[in-house]
Amino acid sequence: MSSTADPKQRHRLVTVVELGRHHHPIDACQADAVDHMPCEDPRRNSQLSREMNFYRERHCPLPEETPLCLIPPPNGYKISVPWPESLHKIWHSNMPHNKIAERKGHQGWMKLEGPYFIFPGGGTMFPDGAVQYIEKLGQYIPISGGTLRTALDMGCGVASFGGYLLNEGILTMSFAPRDSHKSQIQFALERGIPAFVAMLGTRRLPFPALSFDLVHCSRCLIPFTAYNATYFMEVDRLLRPGGYLIISGPPVEWANQDKEWADLQAVARALCYELIAVDGNTAIWKKPAVDSCLPNQNEFGLQLCDESDDPSAAWYFKLKKCVSGMSSVKGEFAIGQISKWPARLTKAPSRALIMKNGIDVFEADTRRWVRRVAYYKNYLNLKLGTSAVRNVMDMNAFFGGFAAALKSDPVWVMNVVPARKLSTLSVIYDRGLIGVYHDWCEPFSTYPRTYDFIHVTDIESLIKHQGSSKNRCNLVDLMAEMDRILRPEGTVVVRDSPEVIDKVARIARAVRWTATIHQKEPESNGREKILVATKTFWKLPSASH
Repeated sequence: MSSTADPKQRHRLVTVVELGRHHHPIDACQADAVDHMPCEDPRRNSQLSREMNFYRERHCPLPEETPLCLIPPPNGYKISVPWPESLHKIWHSNMPHNKIAERKGHQGWMKLEGPYFIFPGGGTMFPDGAVQYIEKLGQYIPISGGTLRTALDMGCGVASFGGYLLNEGILTMSFAPRDSHKSQIQFALERGIPAFVAMLGTRRLPFPALSFDLVHCSRCLIPFTAYNATYFMEVDRLLRPGGYLIISGPPVEWANQDKEWADLQAVARALCYELIAVDGNTAIWKKPAVDSCLPNQNEFGLQLCDESDDPSAAWYFKLKKCVSGMSSVKGEFAIGQISKWPARLTKAPSRALIMKNGIDVFEADTRRWVRRVAYYKNYLNLKLGTSAVRNVMDMNAFFGGFAAALKSDPVWVMNVVPARKLSTLSVIYDRGLIGVYHDWCEPFSTYPRTYDFIHVTDIESLIKHQGSSKNRCNLVDLMAEMDRILRPEGTVVVRDSPEVIDKVARIARAVRWTATIHQKEPESNGREKILVATKTFWKLPSASH
């Protein structure tokens, strides 16, 4: 069952797998594909424009240009170190990339010790460790006590900042671009810290407006004031009213960057951000809690975006050189108005009213998922709540009810809201959870083997044209992508109609999963069945010498 580069052959292979007429699993990809990310492939992207780092953003090949094969683990791969130990150490053999340890070892990022990479918790701007740095920030902003819950760490390195904020009940979405040698995001996810691959270049980041309570950049090298302060506008779009922006490192009080530092302060002033503190090379601003006070005249020519602009549209959406107003968003979402964590999790946010009877739907959805997750744990014996599961993905998250029901488990959940569905991601952030927009006809922006558990309700809706029975892409590619993301011995749970579950079960064999089909929980209406699959831990035959 080899998939050649020939699109016809590939199409035939997909059909055979869908019908269950294959007798062997889909081929393994070549050994050099162990860390392959189809949409962040440096060889492919290097030919694209360098303007505003366009070439480092997502650029996906067409499915027919992608070989259909299963990504193998690297030689010597071991089942990941369980959380919370993984915060401090991971297996070297799972990602044997030493450059970052060699280059950043003196800054306390990570070092090689026997069979492990050890993470002392340092960063370029906090060589003494993230804990001390977070304590310093706590002198100026309310780090503990539940006022702040969602944070965005831009250009995060190995994500120690986000890792140590978890102790304070703050959930951080960390991102960095793919770089040729460092694999920062791969390290972050192997440690069990929420992260994904992204570049702030020409497009909005895939998050809704006003979703983060805190935005952090520690030497992230984003030129916030370039291009008429376009990147600062993007931070402003994402930051909740009353939220905090922290920039550590250049240009803050940095030698030879006086102009950039003056510009940065000027942009912040133009948007009425209050400069709370400059402590060494760290600057902390607070965003105003009311709608933008933008004066008519400012040196950057900043103006409010058009009323017709949806500030939450953010899937392949070009950055705008204007300030997103808040008038389009009704209700309580400013820091100080929105409930503190953990009360936020279960209180229906006003943004749920994007749909008819949204508050009632929200409350029913919350109750339904509490029931379902109890059934998963008690009757399907899923490893949720144990140390075997840390990184969880919900591929079709709606209001984040599945993630909310896991609140007492030692997990975090990447809540994915499909880009063509109703944009409910703002509700997920208002609850104090995190997630991204994504279109499942394309690969996800993460490294292989980064999730322990993938959950999906209504899988077929992810590949169909809306309101039609026609497919935009196929289930075989989607499941091969799920396999790429999943760690060996990881779990997949699919809920769908019996017909779809049968199809999924056929494809599961082709991607080397062992699957069982179960009845749904007795209280549920509808015709759903539940497929539970485990990814087998297979290896490439070692090269003979």
